[in-house]
Amino acid sequence: MDLLRKLTQTSGTPANEDAIREIVRKELEPLVDEVRQDNLGNLIGVKRGNGGPRVMLAAHMDQIGFMVSHIDDKGFLRINPTGGFDPRTLLNQRVTVHGKKVLSGVIGSKPIHVLSAEERKKALEVKDYFIDLGLPGDKVKELVRVGDMVTWVGDLDEMGDMWCSRAMDDRIGVYIMIEALKKLKDHDCTIYACATVQEEVGIRGATAAAAEIKPEIGIALDVTIANDVPGAQEKDQITIMGGGIGIKHMDGASISSPKLVRHLQDVADAAEISWQPEILPAGGTDAGAIWRVPGGAHVCTLSVPSRYVHSTVEMVHKEDVQGGIDLLAAWLGEAGKVKY
Repeated sequence: MDLLRKLTQTSGTPANEDAIREIVRKELEPLVDEVRQDNLGNLIGVKRGNGGPRVMLAAHMDQIGFMVSHIDDKGFLRINPTGGFDPRTLLNQRVTVHGKKVLSGVIGSKPIHVLSAEERKKALEVKDYFIDLGLPGDKVKELVRVGDMVTWVGDLDEMGDMWCSRAMDDRIGVYIMIEALKKLKDHDCTIYACATVQEEVGIRGATAAAAEIKPEIGIALDVTIANDVPGAQEKDQITIMGGGIGIKHMDGASISSPKLVRHLQDVADAAEISWQPEILPAGGTDAGAIWRVPGGAHVCTLSVPSRYVHSTVEMVHKEDVQGGIDLLAAWLGEAGKVKY
């Protein structure tokens, strides 16, 4: 849990992954033969094999957040999202503004008591919110600049069988990648363990990394929707918490290689690892970038079911996470033995 806490509580929005990258670098260096960083900021750990295929693992380091877009004379900040937000989740949340010094703030909007009848009917949008730092305008302008990073506050909590935190998307994928490499024994494939950048704004980091690596196989590690809450019909659940690691068939960015999907399922069954099939109607993962390499690549995503995605309380089930670690390690040991 210490590593997961460190990963989730270290801030890093798209293009601002410096601090989280150094945490991941320290974890990867003892596990691979070399670690390098590309110009975009992707961290690539290479673990050489014995004549097997090139396998790219991709888990993105960036978390959703904001960028300061305007500072008014009273010191209130306007923000531009870096990643997808449900505006309903923003009101009255605590945030951290990463300016010349780290500042605490809250997200506010026009008080409901002074809204007109028409305004009360209107759903709030991101543009309707502002950040209050509790400081006068001249002090704010001294410490904060347009373009500074803003992140949500959300500690890691252990809740029964679950972990709950901000930035579980996708620090849990990074966690699975690191823990699977610790568990891995013999393997023939050459593994490129990539902690990617800028996934939340269009799978940009994985696109650049895959172009360099030219993998034959790509496995993305990410969260998916667990719509197993009250009011959801069984057919709309996508995945369920505690049902096992998700093995993705398709989402809005990629269709997984059927042979790769079947092999992952077979490896899971042989090792008695719980898994569940996943089809996500919209959205995507780094797999949506990897398959585009010249000549194509076989891709799939191992998905951690999650409730409350893109919020301060993203929740995952401990057994699903462990299943992802166990399956990835087991499959990497077999990856050079099957032709897709």
